[in-house]
Formats: sequence, structure tokens, C-alpha cells
Amino acid sequence: MRIRGIGVSPGRAAGPVRQMGEPVPAPSDDALPEGADSAAEAERIPAAAREVAAELRRSAGRAAGEGAEILAATAQMAEDPALLQAAQELVRTRRTPAPRALWAAAEQIAGSLEALGGPFAERAADVRDVRDRLLAALRGDRPPGIPTAAEPFVLIAQDLAPADTAGLDPAQVLALVTVVGGPQSHTAILARRLGLPAIVGAAGAREIPDGTAVLVDADEGWVSDESTAQPRALRTSAPPYSGGGAVLADGTRVPLLANVGSVQDAEAAAAAHADGIGLLRTEFLFQDRTREPSIPEQVRAYREIFAQFPDRPVVVRTLDAGADKPLPFLPVPAEPNPDLGMRGYRMAQLHPGVLDRQLAAIARAAQGAAAQVQVIAPMITTLAETEEFVARSRAVGIERVGIMIETPAAALTSAQLLAACDVASIGTNDLTQYTMAADRRISGLAELGSVAQPAVLALIAAACEGAAVAGTPIGVCGEAAADPELAGLLVGLGATSLSMTPRAIPAVAAALAGQTRQQARDRVHSDL
Repeated sequence: MRIRGIGVSPGRAAGPVRQMGEPVPAPSDDALPEGADSAAEAERIPAAAREVAAELRRSAGRAAGEGAEILAATAQMAEDPALLQAAQELVRTRRTPAPRALWAAAEQIAGSLEALGGPFAERAADVRDVRDRLLAALRGDRPPGIPTAAEPFVLIAQDLAPADTAGLDPAQVLALVTVVGGPQSHTAILARRLGLPAIVGAAGAREIPDGTAVLVDADEGWVSDESTAQPRALRTSAPPYSGGGAVLADGTRVPLLANVGSVQDAEAAAAAHADGIGLLRTEFLFQDRTREPSIPEQVRAYREIFAQFPDRPVVVRTLDAGADKPLPFLPVPAEPNPDLGMRGYRMAQLHPGVLDRQLAAIARAAQGAAAQVQVIAPMITTLAETEEFVARSRAVGIERVGIMIETPAAALTSAQLLAACDVASIGTNDLTQYTMAADRRISGLAELGSVAQPAVLALIAAACEGAAVAGTPIGVCGEAAADPELAGLLVGLGATSLSMTPRAIPAVAAALAGQTRQQARDRVHSDL
């Protein structure tokens, strides 16, 4: 038996299967017994929410980077007043038991999100994950999540909730296989960061019995039952990376930087000898907050990160909020299509003070820091936006300023835009989504979500050509940079640096060492 899917995190592993548990069944719709105190029953709901949220926050404290952010956001969702109050109202007015009331309230919210479509529909799964955790707390059961076993295993699931994925233990889980999901799903992104082989879109994988020995080949995108498979990692380790850039066969050096989303991530990147930070996601300071972090608080966090990379570049991306990353203290009017609405730099139109205070904090943190601090803005599409952001940044003393190239508009006009900048970075995740008109979170569109699509490669080439005309260095900080197979293509297209999860750096360095820049360029021409 061989089941095919889409490899989203490279590597091979073998071991016994552990299937994710079945979804929590719907509670009985019986009413409360005569004489039962409905007020006391209603109060069980916020008590369960506090218990679940506290456990999720404890898990967030043990995690790092995006994993911590996801767990913190799930904790906030567990205490969502709209969900809890709706469930309590059902208990009080209809004498519905707390488990059934919570189930009904969550289904109503999830159904409304699914009806909205787009990124809202994806959040319906998050609501149901929180619902199941709350039900377990009400019943005194073990919360749903990753199974445990005496030996490492290959985890198979229909899908993984963000909180489940964020809590994965790479010492316990050898590989991930899901029936749904796409190349840019939470499962895919976090699997790459953890260095776990992962396959998504593997229809039929849920039919493999628990305990079956399987071989997972995420390089080729298949899982197969292998009677002789042993529970061991099969991935070939690349030589350790000592920094200084990946050295191509012709002597060309390509800096390999790290994508970072927390102080802990920065420490891991420094330990991996990354040549700097190519993308500092500043959202970790803002998520799970009901009010904006103060300037002094931001300064302290940035300084901790800058201190990890003396004399090396640190590229700070300003707050990328909106669309699938809403923040409670940054209200956005209802939008029919949030991915095409107020997000990234566009949020400065609604809340200009937030950006100005963040820039002031970055500038203050950079004073006296040995790191080579640079700032870029997400979701820039026009020259006017570029010039405005550059002016705002330089007004507070930031010297090196640039933009993200994430849309076809920015890629096609890159020569004009980057002439006004000092630095640029291509975000391949969003660039692919907008180019192919395919939501990167929809598993059925996974093939369209590949950076290797000719149209996406052509736009990356256009962005790099524009950067060369403008004389502006341009890196790639999307997940594609972590793929050893794609790294050579990106260098051949003209990327001057690559930024990725620290775990991917050795494999990317080894892949680049076997080719010259001209060979990389020749390969590009054969693929376009």
C-alpha cells in the first residue's frame, strides 16, 4: 500500500502509526434534571474556560516562536465572551446542560464563520478545537490532542488544530501525515520549523491501523506500509553550518539568515550560526493583548534580540496585522475579503500611531546596538506607500529601510519601488497566494500553492531583476527558502540572501554547495 500526498517538510522517517483520536461526540440533548440548579450549571462554563486557558498559556510558556503565539491565541479564544455567554444563556433560559449548551453555541459560531468563507471559514476548525477542550474540562476527561506512546511514532490525523501542532514534541513524533492541509498550513509551517518530515493531502491515511509500521517519504510525497520499518529517523543529516554564508561551487557566498518570532527563536538562530535575522516577526509582542505594548516594553524585547547578532544584519518587519492575524486592540471594519483588505502596512491608515510608536521603539533599541538593524514593511504595493514608509522610518532615525515584495504589483514594479529603498525581501507565501489566486490554507488547492509554479518563479525573477536595476539587495524570507530543492532556484533567480527556520540552514547550505550560480541560473531557465 502506498498513499500519495504533498510533501511540505522534507525528510524520511519510519516507525509505527499513531492515529489522532476521533472527534469528540456531541453531548446528549437531554434537559437538566428537575431540581438542578441552572445558575450553578451555567457557572461551570467560565470555570472550565479558565482551566483550559490556563493550561494553554502554560504550554505557550514552554513553547517558542509561532508555536507560543498560536497557543496564546487559542487560550484567548477559550475565554471568548461571545462563546461563553451564549452557552450560559442556553443553560439559564432552556435548562440545557453545560456540555450541550457549549456545543450548540460553538456550532453556531463555527457555522457563521464557515458561511463567511475565506480565512473566516478556517477559524471554524479553531472554534471546534476550543469547544472540544472545554467539553473535556467539563467532563473531567483528558483534553484532546496529540496521543502519547512508549516509543516514537508517525502521527496521522485528519487535520491538526493550531494548538495541537504548536505543542508537538519532535522527540516523540517522527513524522506528520494529514488528510487535509496545504503547503502553508500551520501543520506545514511548524513541521518545517521543527525539522519533522510532513505530508498533507494524503487521502486514505486515516485507514492505516494503529501500530502499523510505515515509511514516510516527504521528499517524494508518499507514505507506505513497511513491515521491516524501524522507529528511527531516516533523514540524512547535513554537515553542521558554521556561518559565513553558503559557499557555492564557484566560490559565491550566499548569506543564510533566520526567520525569528521571539527572543527564544533568536537564541536558537544564533546557536545555529545563522548569518543574521532575515525576518523578525514582531507580532509576538502584540498577539494575545487587549492593548498595545508600550514603547519601553518593545524596546526591551528588540534589544534582547539585537544582542544575539552583533555585527550581523537584523531585518525587522513592522507589525503584520489584519486578515488571518486580527488583534483585539486594532479594530477593522467588516470586510468581504480580508486578504484583500486592511492588512500589513495598510493598517497604518486606520491606526497610524501604532506604526509610529513601533518605529520609535525600533529606533531606540537600535541605538548603541552592534546589530545592523534594518526595517521593512509588509504588504506594500505602490511607490507612494514605499516613499511614505521610508520617510516615516528615517524621521525617527532608522537608516536602512525597505519593503516586502508580496504581491504581483510590487514584483512587477520592483525597479521603481526599490530605487526608494535600501533593502527588500520577497515573501513567497503571500506572493504565491496572490499570484495563483489560491488560498494557501485550502488543501484542495495545494498544488497551486507551490512556489515552483512558473508564474510565481517569473514574478520572483522580475522582483530580483528590478532589485538589480535599483542596486538594492533582495532576500527571500518565505518558507520556500527553507526547501533545499528550491534554494538553488531562488539563488539562480537573483536572490542575494535566503532566510529560513534555523533547522533548515545546514541542509540548504549543503544543497547550494553542489552548484555554481550559473548552474542555478541555467536550471531556472529550464523550469520557466
